[in-house]
Amino acid sequence: MSWFTQAMEALKDLPPPAVLGAAAAFSAAESGLGIGVAVPGETAVLIAGAAVDGKAMLAGLFVVVALAASCGDHVGYVLGRRYGDRLRSVALLRRIEDRQWDRAVAALHRHGAWAVFLTRLLPVIRTLTPAAAGVAKVRYSRFLPASLAGAATWSALYVFGGAAAGASAEKLTDSFGAVGWAVVGGLVTVALVAWVVLRRYRTRQRG
Repeated sequence: MSWFTQAMEALKDLPPPAVLGAAAAFSAAESGLGIGVAVPGETAVLIAGAAVDGKAMLAGLFVVVALAASCGDHVGYVLGRRYGDRLRSVALLRRIEDRQWDRAVAALHRHGAWAVFLTRLLPVIRTLTPAAAGVAKVRYSRFLPASLAGAATWSALYVFGGAAAGASAEKLTDSFGAVGWAVVGGLVTVALVAWVVLRRYRTRQRG
């Protein structure tokens, strides 16, 4: 049995409110300024999506995760408006490279408030863009819909992706075994590395 299946089965033993609460906590923390760098929110939401039973529970998980992720955005936005450029010196952000912050600011300048939506699936950057929006004093009436749209997209990807993975996890484990999972993991790793290299190449070309 894979670690994913084990985690899924463990969550199934918990009361539904506990599963929703845990998913909400991880989602908000993952989107929150600085904290999202270290918190594996996506993994937690994937497992929660795999663990819940029934369409109503799945829909409820989607809504809860989306709202919690948007709340995480609001943490960065409020801190950005409150502290302005001084926010860059906050202890939680000192470990983040300057270029990550610069990329968030650049996305904000290029796309306005909708950068919060467009960067939602980019690791690290997504936790910084709301704060950059706050520093830039982006109007809340523009920030809110961008945050909700991005959070809903992120929630749909990982909640329903987790549900699909949960439905087939045991079949995949039985079919492939440990070696099969190692091959799949290797392929995914190669694909991710290729994606990162391609993004860096395109960034240098534009620079």
